[in-house]
Amino acid sequence: MDELEHGLLIQPWAWLQLSEDSLLAKAYITTHKGYALLLSDLQHVWHEQIDPNVVGQRAKELNKRLTATPAAFLSHLRDLMCTLLEGPAAPRGATFSCERMPEGLTFRIRSELCGLPFHWNFQCALASPSLVSQHLIRPLMGMSLVLQCQVRELASLLRLKDAEIQDYQENGAVLSRDRLKTELFDENAFLEQVMTENLPDTCSIENGRSFATKLQNLYVAITKQEFQAGRKRQGSGDSQASDRTSSNETDDRLLNQPEQQSFSAPSLSVLETLNMETSAPVQRPHLSKIKRKKPKGLFS
Repeated sequence: MDELEHGLLIQPWAWLQLSEDSLLAKAYITTHKGYALLLSDLQHVWHEQIDPNVVGQRAKELNKRLTATPAAFLSHLRDLMCTLLEGPAAPRGATFSCERMPEGLTFRIRSELCGLPFHWNFQCALASPSLVSQHLIRPLMGMSLVLQCQVRELASLLRLKDAEIQDYQENGAVLSRDRLKTELFDENAFLEQVMTENLPDTCSIENGRSFATKLQNLYVAITKQEFQAGRKRQGSGDSQASDRTSSNETDDRLLNQPEQQSFSAPSLSVLETLNMETSAPVQRPHLSKIKRKKPKGLFS
C-alpha cells in the first residue's frame, strides 16, 4: 500500500445527504500525493485515486480561467471535502451532486476559488472486491466481534452487581427509594428480548446513516488495528532492513498525521470507543444499613 491507500483506510465513513439521494463517503486528500475517495449507496461502491499530475490536468480542463498549482487545487478540495464530511452543513457557497453511469459515478463540486468559479469532478469507477472487503467487510466483522465482547463484559458486570446487592440484602440493607428496585439479571431473557424488540429496527439499515454517525470511532479503531497488524506481517516477510525502515516511516506519518490532512474523528482507544456507545451511567442505589433483626423495605 502507498500513503493514499493507507490514509484512506483509517478514515471513518461519513453520511452525505445530497439533493437526489444519500451516500456513504470517505476521503483522504494531501497536497503532495493527490487523493483517494470512496463512495457507496449500499448497493455499489465507487473509488477514485489520482496523483497531483492528473489533478492539474483535470483542473485545467474544467477551469479555463483559473491558473494554480495542483497543490493549490488539492488544498481547496481538501477544505471543501473536510467541511462536507464533517457536516452537517455543506460548505458555504458550494454545491454537490452526483451522476450514476453504468461504468461508474461522477461526483461534482461547484464552488469558488480566488473569486472565480471552481468546478471539479470526481470520476469514480466501481471498486474492486478486495477494496470493498478491506474498507467494509473486514472492519464490520471486527466491529461485530468487539461489540459481542462488550455485551459479554457487561453481562458479567451485571451479575457481579446482583451479587453485591444480594450481599447488602443479607446484611440487613434496604433501598431508600422503591423505584430503584431491579430484578436479577437473566442474560438469556435479555438476549431474547433484544432479538424480539430491537432486531427489526437494527436490521433496517436504510441509508447507513446510523453506521456512519454512531460508530465512527469504533470503525477507526478497528481499521487502525488492522493497518498495524498488516504492517507487522509485511515487516516480518521483508528481508531488506532499508525497505522496512522506509515503510515504517510512512506508516508512522499516517498514524500521527495532522488533523488538516485527515477527516477522521479524534482517535480513541477501543475501550474509550466502546464506552462512547453505552447509555448514561446507572445510578447506584442508596442502601442504608439497619438492624438485621428488623429488615424492612423491598429487600425484606
